[in-house]
Amino acid sequence: MLENKTTQQLLTSYCEVVSELRRRKITRSSNNPVADVTETLVAQSLRLVLVAGSTKGYDAIDSTGKRYEIKGRRLTPENGSRQMSIIRGLDMAHFDYFVGVLFDQHFDVLRGCVLSHETVKLASKYVERTNGWTIHLRDSIWNITGVRDITLELRKTFRSM
Repeated sequence: MLENKTTQQLLTSYCEVVSELRRRKITRSSNNPVADVTETLVAQSLRLVLVAGSTKGYDAIDSTGKRYEIKGRRLTPENGSRQMSIIRGLDMAHFDYFVGVLFDQHFDVLRGCVLSHETVKLASKYVERTNGWTIHLRDSIWNITGVRDITLELRKTFRSM
Protein backbone atom coordinates (compact mmCIF):
# COMPACT_ATOMS: atom_id res chain seq x y z
CA MET A 1 0.00 0.00 0.00
CA LEU A 2 2.67 2.56 0.98
CA GLU A 3 4.87 1.60 -1.97
CA ASN A 4 2.25 3.07 -4.32
CA LYS A 5 2.41 6.51 -2.70
CA THR A 6 4.65 9.36 -3.88
CA THR A 7 7.31 10.80 -1.61
CA GLN A 8 5.10 13.85 -1.04
CA GLN A 9 2.14 11.66 -0.07
CA LEU A 10 4.25 9.71 2.44
CA LEU A 11 5.61 12.88 4.01
CA THR A 12 2.11 14.36 4.29
CA SER A 13 0.96 11.22 6.13
CA TYR A 14 3.99 11.47 8.43
CA CYS A 15 3.10 15.09 9.28
CA GLU A 16 -0.39 14.06 10.33
CA VAL A 17 0.98 11.35 12.62
CA VAL A 18 3.53 13.72 14.20
CA SER A 19 0.79 16.29 14.87
CA GLU A 20 -1.36 13.69 16.63
CA LEU A 21 1.60 12.45 18.69
CA ARG A 22 2.33 16.03 19.66
CA ARG A 23 -1.32 16.65 20.59
CA ARG A 24 -1.11 13.58 22.82
CA LYS A 25 2.14 14.95 24.25
CA ILE A 26 4.00 11.84 23.10
CA THR A 27 6.52 14.00 21.24
CA ARG A 28 7.71 17.56 21.75
CA SER A 29 9.26 18.22 18.34
CA SER A 30 7.90 18.20 14.81
CA ASN A 31 11.05 18.84 12.77
CA ASN A 32 12.43 15.39 11.90
CA PRO A 33 13.19 14.15 9.20
CA VAL A 34 13.73 17.65 7.86
CA ALA A 35 17.53 17.42 7.61
CA ASP A 36 17.65 14.22 5.56
CA VAL A 37 14.80 15.25 3.24
CA THR A 38 16.43 18.66 2.68
CA GLU A 39 19.85 17.21 1.90
CA THR A 40 18.46 14.69 -0.58
CA LEU A 41 16.22 17.28 -2.25
CA VAL A 42 19.02 19.84 -2.61
CA ALA A 43 21.52 17.26 -3.84
CA GLN A 44 19.13 16.08 -6.54
CA SER A 45 18.08 19.61 -7.50
CA LEU A 46 21.61 21.01 -7.76
CA ARG A 47 23.28 17.80 -8.94
CA LEU A 48 25.45 17.53 -5.84
CA VAL A 49 27.00 14.47 -4.25
CA LEU A 50 26.19 13.97 -0.60
CA VAL A 51 29.20 13.26 1.62
CA ALA A 52 29.33 10.96 4.64
CA GLY A 53 27.16 12.16 7.52
CA SER A 54 30.16 12.64 9.79
CA THR A 55 31.90 15.10 7.44
CA LYS A 56 32.68 18.26 9.37
CA GLY A 57 31.07 21.49 8.17
CA TYR A 58 29.46 20.53 4.87
CA ASP A 59 26.98 18.04 3.45
CA ALA A 60 27.63 17.85 -0.30
CA ILE A 61 30.03 18.76 -3.08
CA ASP A 62 29.54 19.77 -6.70
CA SER A 63 31.46 18.57 -9.75
CA THR A 64 34.11 21.27 -9.25
CA GLY A 65 34.72 20.36 -5.61
CA LYS A 66 32.79 23.28 -4.07
CA ARG A 67 31.38 22.37 -0.66
CA TYR A 68 27.77 22.95 0.36
CA GLU A 69 26.28 23.20 3.85
CA ILE A 70 22.59 22.29 3.61
CA LYS A 71 19.95 23.17 6.19
CA GLY A 72 16.19 23.01 6.20
CA ARG A 73 13.39 24.12 8.44
CA ARG A 74 9.80 22.93 8.51
CA LEU A 75 7.47 25.72 9.60
CA THR A 76 4.45 24.63 11.62
CA PRO A 77 1.56 26.46 13.28
CA GLU A 78 3.26 25.69 16.59
CA ASN A 79 6.66 26.98 15.49
CA GLY A 80 7.08 29.39 12.58
CA SER A 81 10.71 30.23 13.34
CA ARG A 82 12.93 30.57 10.28
CA GLN A 83 16.11 30.06 12.28
CA MET A 84 18.32 27.42 10.76
CA SER A 85 20.16 25.02 13.05
CA ILE A 86 23.48 26.20 14.46
CA ILE A 87 26.39 26.59 12.05
CA ARG A 88 29.60 25.53 13.74
CA GLY A 89 33.05 26.71 12.68
CA LEU A 90 31.79 29.40 10.29
CA ASP A 91 35.09 31.23 10.73
CA MET A 92 36.94 28.10 9.54
CA ALA A 93 35.23 28.20 6.11
CA HIS A 94 34.30 24.52 6.00
CA PHE A 95 31.86 25.27 3.18
CA ASP A 96 31.80 27.44 0.06
CA TYR A 97 28.01 27.71 -0.18
CA PHE A 98 25.10 27.49 2.22
CA VAL A 99 21.74 26.19 1.01
CA GLY A 100 18.67 26.97 3.09
CA VAL A 101 15.23 25.50 2.48
CA LEU A 102 11.94 26.35 4.15
CA PHE A 103 9.07 23.87 4.10
CA ASP A 104 5.49 24.39 5.19
CA GLN A 105 3.83 22.08 7.69
CA HIS A 106 3.03 19.55 4.94
CA PHE A 107 6.56 19.52 3.51
CA ASP A 108 5.70 21.70 0.53
CA VAL A 109 8.71 23.83 -0.42
CA LEU A 110 8.07 27.45 0.55
CA ARG A 111 11.46 28.90 -0.41
CA GLY A 112 15.03 27.87 -1.03
CA CYS A 113 18.24 29.78 -1.59
CA VAL A 114 21.99 29.46 -2.06
CA LEU A 115 24.27 31.91 -0.25
CA SER A 116 28.02 32.27 -0.49
CA HIS A 117 30.10 31.69 2.62
CA GLU A 118 30.79 35.44 2.78
CA THR A 119 27.09 36.27 2.64
CA VAL A 120 26.39 33.83 5.48
CA LYS A 121 29.09 35.51 7.56
CA LEU A 122 27.40 38.89 7.02
CA ALA A 123 23.84 37.64 7.59
CA SER A 124 24.46 35.44 10.64
CA LYS A 125 25.12 36.12 14.30
CA TYR A 126 27.52 34.36 16.66
CA VAL A 127 25.86 32.96 19.79
CA GLU A 128 28.38 32.29 22.54
CA ARG A 129 26.01 30.07 24.52
CA THR A 130 25.85 27.56 21.65
CA ASN A 131 29.34 28.23 20.28
CA GLY A 132 27.94 28.69 16.80
CA TRP A 133 26.30 31.05 14.36
CA THR A 134 22.62 31.42 13.64
CA ILE A 135 20.97 32.60 10.48
CA HIS A 136 17.27 33.29 9.96
CA LEU A 137 15.88 32.81 6.46
CA ARG A 138 13.69 35.88 6.52
CA ASP A 139 12.26 37.02 3.18
CA SER A 140 14.87 39.80 3.09
CA ILE A 141 17.64 37.20 2.57
CA TRP A 142 16.40 36.67 -1.00
CA ASN A 143 16.94 40.39 -1.70
CA ILE A 144 20.67 40.28 -0.96
CA THR A 145 22.82 40.67 -4.06
CA GLY A 146 24.26 37.34 -5.11
CA VAL A 147 21.71 35.16 -3.30
CA ARG A 148 20.34 32.54 -5.69
CA ASP A 149 16.66 31.67 -5.40
CA ILE A 150 16.26 27.93 -6.06
CA THR A 151 12.64 27.63 -4.97
CA LEU A 152 11.28 26.57 -8.37
CA GLU A 153 14.07 24.03 -8.91
CA LEU A 154 13.38 22.47 -5.51
CA ARG A 155 9.64 22.28 -6.12
CA LYS A 156 10.15 20.65 -9.51
CA THR A 157 12.56 18.08 -8.09
CA PHE A 158 10.34 17.36 -5.11
CA ARG A 159 7.39 16.57 -7.39
CA SER A 160 9.49 13.91 -9.12
CA MET A 161 10.88 12.27 -5.98
